[in-house]
Amino acid sequence: MTVASGIGSLPGRDSADYTEAVRTVFDETPDLPYLPELPGRGVAADMIGRALAVMSGLAADLQPAGWRLTDSPGVDLRRARSLLAQDLDAVEEQAQGFAGRFKIQVAGPWTMAASVERPRGDRVLADHGARRELAQALAEGLREHVADVRRRLPSSTIVVQVDEPALPAVMGARIPTASGFSRHRSVDAPEAAPALEWVFDAITSAGATPVAHCCAADVPISLLTRAGAHGVSVDLSVLQLSAYDDLAGVIEEKKALFLGVVPTAEPAAAPPTEGGLTERVLRLLDMLGFDPGAVGERLVITPSCGLAAASPVWAVRALALSQQVARNLTP
Repeated sequence: MTVASGIGSLPGRDSADYTEAVRTVFDETPDLPYLPELPGRGVAADMIGRALAVMSGLAADLQPAGWRLTDSPGVDLRRARSLLAQDLDAVEEQAQGFAGRFKIQVAGPWTMAASVERPRGDRVLADHGARRELAQALAEGLREHVADVRRRLPSSTIVVQVDEPALPAVMGARIPTASGFSRHRSVDAPEAAPALEWVFDAITSAGATPVAHCCAADVPISLLTRAGAHGVSVDLSVLQLSAYDDLAGVIEEKKALFLGVVPTAEPAAAPPTEGGLTERVLRLLDMLGFDPGAVGERLVITPSCGLAAASPVWAVRALALSQQVARNLTP
């Protein structure tokens, strides 16, 4: 059975919005609901703040230039940890008795290295030792995070989506330095693999399933799967044709394929229909040489990316469309 899910973020700015977001994901994507992220609540609730809240053994604080590693946690990191605990409380209350798959999300080690500064300034990406320490702290924190989620949802199977939107830019030397006048040097696949392996291995050893998400056009699918991801999540609207062979490889290896097909914002004209979106997925599978029935629940239909910038109405509609397409693809 093909299922539907979301990428992670939804619109909303306060605790009432979060409670509604939890209800929405359980109502609209019941076969693979997820822990909603509401970055509209501020930097403590965005992708980077959330991942810092998960990390073990490292502290950070918010500076004018963004998050920076520090000796002790600042007020913003304490808020990030508090929000995450409150969000998990809300999910636990809503999910009583839930026994299916449940997805949580976290920013990956390379996106974190490209986004967080060292204590002395400039990105962690510039320092081999600092980025290794960050990746290992993320891996250790994920073991604890998965265990916490499992305690709250004891009958559920946990899926961990590792978000790596910055990975292609890291590998392509497109991350600017602090001065803005140059770029950090590129990181090739053999150099990038260990940090990913530490994180994916930590998730697997904690008894969860790691899935890698990247909505860039040049997502390095083979790197992610070789490093230990049990599936990949891509934005079909931007994915390069050259990546289609790697998509076929994901299916052949019986890994999960999350296809982002529903627009993240309502088009001004000709809104997408479930029939049109279903046909698009069928054409892709036919091109790759697969039947949707053979892929089954390893095929997951999602919006193209996060829905934080969408209107509340469209966010619900996008998840509902994802669910309708998934049902259409189920024999």
